[in-house]
Amino acid sequence: QVQLEESGGGSVQAGGSLRLSCAGSGYNYNPYQMAWFRQAPEKEREGVAAIFIIRDTTYYADSVKGRFTISQDNANDTLYLQMNSLEPEDTAMYYCAAGYGGAWDKRGSYEYWGQGTQVTVSS
Repeated sequence: QVQLEESGGGSVQAGGSLRLSCAGSGYNYNPYQMAWFRQAPEKEREGVAAIFIIRDTTYYADSVKGRFTISQDNANDTLYLQMNSLEPEDTAMYYCAAGYGGAWDKRGSYEYWGQGTQVTVSS
């Protein structure tokens, strides 16, 4: 059974940094792509960043380009999201996702999801 477990969320002031982690386990086949999504209250879940593992290609939402960095440690099946210069608009529940193909920012491209970790940025 595949499990994705996020950690690293918390409360910070605007301009601060956080590093999210996502530990994956139980894969029968290693995912081709992994991503971070976020969902703010009363808003739809949106793609934040993704990494296509074989191609070693990354994608970012325009709102986080230059501030967030997605990376992966293949040795321990852990996905990271380094978030710098955080803004109140970044406040959301952040989810890790793993999949086998499809547009990087579409929920349907990902078969497995974590439970989420809350990020709160105060002004």
